Amino acid sequence: MTTKENIRVALNAIRGQMLRTVLTILIIAFGIMALVGILTSIDALNGSISSSFSSMGSNSFTIRNSGMNIHMGGKSKRAKRHPKITYYQALEFSERYKYPSQVSVSTMADQIGVIKYDNLKSNPNITVMGVDPNYLDVSGYTLASGRNLTGHDLEEGLHVCLLGKELVDKLFVTKSGDINPIDKIVSVGSAKYRVIGTLGEKGSSMGFGGDKVCLIPLTNAKQDYGSAYSTYSITVKLKQVTDLEPATGEATSMMRNVRKDRIGEEDSFEITQSDSLAGMVIESMSTVTLSATIIGIITLLGASIGLMNIMLVSVTERTREIGIRKSLGATRKTIRKQFLTEAIVICQLGGITGIILGVLIGNLISIAVGGAFIIPWDWILLGVSVCFVVGLGAGIYPAIKASNLDPIEALRYE
Repeated sequence: MTTKENIRVALNAIRGQMLRTVLTILIIAFGIMALVGILTSIDALNGSISSSFSSMGSNSFTIRNSGMNIHMGGKSKRAKRHPKITYYQALEFSERYKYPSQVSVSTMADQIGVIKYDNLKSNPNITVMGVDPNYLDVSGYTLASGRNLTGHDLEEGLHVCLLGKELVDKLFVTKSGDINPIDKIVSVGSAKYRVIGTLGEKGSSMGFGGDKVCLIPLTNAKQDYGSAYSTYSITVKLKQVTDLEPATGEATSMMRNVRKDRIGEEDSFEITQSDSLAGMVIESMSTVTLSATIIGIITLLGASIGLMNIMLVSVTERTREIGIRKSLGATRKTIRKQFLTEAIVICQLGGITGIILGVLIGNLISIAVGGAFIIPWDWILLGVSVCFVVGLGAGIYPAIKASNLDPIEALRYE
């Protein structure tokens, strides 16, 4: 029999035991869906994370009083926390640091801010940042309209602000038409601010909402949001990547001097690079990848046992049919090939169903958290290959058992 005929016979056999076969297909589909779905979403998120952090540039680094705490699944990477970097320490560093670069000082004023305009208000998830005029350049933002903050705004403590795209869409895009946000007065917390500019779309990834921001002058953030716990960040953007190592070394020396770290003591601050930070997040997701693989393997193992059981039952139920085929000249090889084909076809049907569901679910998860839609051809090929191996493994024993049946005894079987 040709492969095409074997597949046709396999499909007829599947229709003859539809309930058991459908249940096995669904088990296989669930295993492949878990494997492909989670790996697809991780691939999409990894690309989004890398893109999000690389928009800051691989030629920049940030000085904070602590590193980043990374929590992913059951794995946790807790960073050291040092005494806060004060406003005056940050300003002193920016004034004394002479390496050719752009230096920006910023602070997180509020992470659950609410911005109001007229009778509209945002959700309580807006990041309010106190920044200086260099912040847009060093953090990868662009101006969509209006102007940037200036030194005069900071010196005078003017109540002016820049709004992210999501805020603009929420407060100034109405059914009756778009409103120009420039020069409009909005409420940022309990204070009134005049909008002087809007930011171009930056996107978000893994909870980092790049468009849900309100930027206010650094001096206003200090005055309106400052507390005993306020700490400041310093971002340095260099002209080229090759300057990164000497610039980081000089920044470390300068910051130790500003912080009055003694000789022999460790640094009382952390320096992180945007691309290395992305690498930390992606590395932390390896636990999720491993978990998805284990879930998929366990599920497929259960499916293979179920499939083997179906094939053994099929051999028993079709003993007389096997005897007739052998009496008409079918060889052991032909019978073995037929039953192997049936097992592989069942597995591939389950695999295709699982791959389609996995790709859809994986991309829905990715899009929901700011990732992109992708078609993971490598994981699709892996799913097809795994299903072939599972079908082969589950079908080989029943196929050998069927091919070894004595044709005389098989014809007498009732």
